[in-house]
Amino acid sequence: MTVPPNTPVSCDVLVIGGGIAGLSLAAELAVAHGADVVLVEAEQTLAYHTSSRSARQLIPSYGPLPVQDLTLRTLALIRSAEAELSAPVLTPRSFLLIGDEESVRDRASTHMHPVMPAEALGLAPELKPGAFTAAGLDTTSVACDTDALLEYHRQRLCSAGGRIMTGQRVREAGRREGPAAGLWEVAAQGSRFRAQTVINAAGAWADGIAEIFGARPLGLTPFRRTAAVVDVERPLAEGAPMVADAGDRFYYRPEGQQVLISPSESEPSVAEDARPRPTDVQALVELVNSVTTMGITGVSRAWTGLRTETQDGLPVVGPDPAVQGFFWLAGQGGYGFQTSSGIAELAAGILVGTEAENPLSRTLSPARITV
Repeated sequence: MTVPPNTPVSCDVLVIGGGIAGLSLAAELAVAHGADVVLVEAEQTLAYHTSSRSARQLIPSYGPLPVQDLTLRTLALIRSAEAELSAPVLTPRSFLLIGDEESVRDRASTHMHPVMPAEALGLAPELKPGAFTAAGLDTTSVACDTDALLEYHRQRLCSAGGRIMTGQRVREAGRREGPAAGLWEVAAQGSRFRAQTVINAAGAWADGIAEIFGARPLGLTPFRRTAAVVDVERPLAEGAPMVADAGDRFYYRPEGQQVLISPSESEPSVAEDARPRPTDVQALVELVNSVTTMGITGVSRAWTGLRTETQDGLPVVGPDPAVQGFFWLAGQGGYGFQTSSGIAELAAGILVGTEAENPLSRTLSPARITV
């Protein structure tokens, strides 16, 4: 979308952030509620940061109970959407959790059932028998074509008249006075916007965006999460599960004839375009080689994303308690894709007034957070 210089772009809702969270809510508001939506992204491409660096796995047993509920709703909504698509977004891929009995028990949920080590070794024969003493299996877990899901939401938004502008880093914001009193006036990189409501879906930059709008930051913390695709001597079998250590030391899953691996690290970071550190990747390769017989022979590519969390580990969804017309959609942590459609549905309902009294709305409200 191009706009003449100095001409403000007017809309009902301005969404700041072009990752899966902002894109799915923008599409929901435009399609289901007829809102005039403009989405702005600071980078030149959508989903440049965390959303393009996903593990591409949706796991109903992963995360706190509200996250699990949102995951189930997201899966149902995606499966419904697949009827409109030429290829499926979701494909079966189980999730196998391994570790000692206490750590597996602490991480298990109603969506996961315990399996004996011998059964776990049958499902993942590349594991060395002494690497774990307990296991849990989530057969409801699925692989997700995240690129297709992002494109689905983009097309929905555009087909409903929504507008997308990239390369628009928000710099200033304030309330207008006079005839347009009450509207937000927002200045970005070479463009100006006027909107009734602003959605803060800026991921690791969400607290910084809040300050621009005069809202109190919520103490959101970005954490590094590194991953690499590696070549192996013995590729995993077709249909092999994703395997994760219950102590959060690593996870891995098939990636064609290669394998995706991650150290599952939780190292705080500043909001940045995070990059992998070669020493971290090498330590991960050595760890995975020590617990499996895959035989990693080289690193094909590696990347690092930022997953941003609140103090209590739950997303923050809802209107700011002190700043009118400013709505939070942040803190999804490592649950961004697996909660995206469910959160978009909930957030849109809060904005139009149909979900204000939903217990989940109160659970995720920014008003719960004290800093």
